[in-house]
Amino acid sequence: MKSFDPWKRWLWIIVLLTVGMGTGSFAKEAQRPNIVFILVDDLRWDALGCTGTSFLQTPNIDRIAEEGALFKNTFTTISLCSPSRAGFLTGTYPQLNGVMRNEGTDPDPSTPNIGHLLQETGYETAFIGKWHMKKGANPRPGFDYWLSFDGQGTYINPPLNENGVDFQKKGYMTDILTGYAVDWLKKPHDKPFLLCLSHKAVHLEKASSFIPAERHEHLYESVRMPEPPTWKNTLAGKPEWQRAAWVWGNRHGDWVKNKHLPVPETLPPPKWNEKLGGMLLHYFQTLSAVDDGVGKVFQTLEELGELDNTVIIFSSDNGFHHPSRSRIRSDKRTAHEDSIRLPFLLRYPPLVKPGTTVDEMVLNIDLLPSLLDLADADCPAHVQGQSFLPLLEDRDVEWRKSFLYQYHMEGYVPGIPGVYCVRTENWKYMMYPDIKNQTRPDLYDTLEDMDELYNLEKDPYELNNLAENPEYKPRLEQMKKELDRLLESVDSR
Repeated sequence: MKSFDPWKRWLWIIVLLTVGMGTGSFAKEAQRPNIVFILVDDLRWDALGCTGTSFLQTPNIDRIAEEGALFKNTFTTISLCSPSRAGFLTGTYPQLNGVMRNEGTDPDPSTPNIGHLLQETGYETAFIGKWHMKKGANPRPGFDYWLSFDGQGTYINPPLNENGVDFQKKGYMTDILTGYAVDWLKKPHDKPFLLCLSHKAVHLEKASSFIPAERHEHLYESVRMPEPPTWKNTLAGKPEWQRAAWVWGNRHGDWVKNKHLPVPETLPPPKWNEKLGGMLLHYFQTLSAVDDGVGKVFQTLEELGELDNTVIIFSSDNGFHHPSRSRIRSDKRTAHEDSIRLPFLLRYPPLVKPGTTVDEMVLNIDLLPSLLDLADADCPAHVQGQSFLPLLEDRDVEWRKSFLYQYHMEGYVPGIPGVYCVRTENWKYMMYPDIKNQTRPDLYDTLEDMDELYNLEKDPYELNNLAENPEYKPRLEQMKKELDRLLESVDSR
């Protein structure tokens, strides 16, 4: 009988020790990380303690950045719920995945979602929360566990669907979704997992107000805010549609009824009230239950011994124009910074040192290829985003210098026309095809067309439109050419 090779003995010892280091069978997958992706709704990039709003109490969300990475320049390619969510989950632009507007369709099967792709590599997958693409709450392919609701959902006593079964649950939506997420995490898992936790918060409730949890109803009532730099923006020198929206109203009925009213060249600046109140106060209060939920996810992963083997990502589907921070009469959709810029935080100790910052421009469509990269899985050739892992690993990589933003006008809200935009590190150019090409003369025939051009380095709040300044004509032409190139690259004509 052959004697046992001592080197093989040591090899087996190392293998056994490696397998024993994980909890349960997680280590069987060679330490491929678990993934928890937390997505909120309509959260501005700066509406967190760690991103600029000092009075906000978001310690659990901030912990992700403090113990991981803060991406300082993350953007959505379209600032609208359904298309942005499709971009996150498929890594593609609307021209490819087919989700151009809200509540119309799910992504085309030729652009499989991250659940599909990770399932194929041996992950267990769950989706909990707001889907909000094609109408209906029934389960979508790609997820082993499903808990969702139809459309925007409701904050109080929401109707839900669990794995195809409809029911109504008493309680507060954010807490309910967190509860289901925690319960799912605590179940036995013999594979690495992906959990998508997609909150309704902090979206409006039926376009009227934000509804905080009862325990947060008096939070921030004593807060005073300094006047934002954009508050006294009169919209002089800006496209006429922005002022028209204040005179005619955004919605279709008001817009058509009031089209005969003259549009002033400037709007008088309103008086600033430093005390938080109304919708703005409730917006911040509503976020607090999300932060509580992030804390419970942390606690659960710690108790399971899986925290440091789990990638935790926190982001929002799009930004938001606070009533107190912008003179643009809209909630989002436009290509201005408040609308397109996202919070994006990531914690994963094996890869990311605490307090890391990423300055490069990262997009919502970069999520899917990055998660596949983390899972050591191949990325399909059709994916239009790119993995941001090289940015975290400090590797030399050719990264984007510009990106395309777009929004396609929705008939019920003509006060916000469609826009194509190119943004670079320091410049932004916007044009409005619905007005320029008069695709809807019934809506826009009386409006003067005007592009927008901003030097973001000198004018980060986009107050001084340079599009019609002769001094910047060369820059304007350069940005137009770049926009044409980007539109061609996503097959948009």
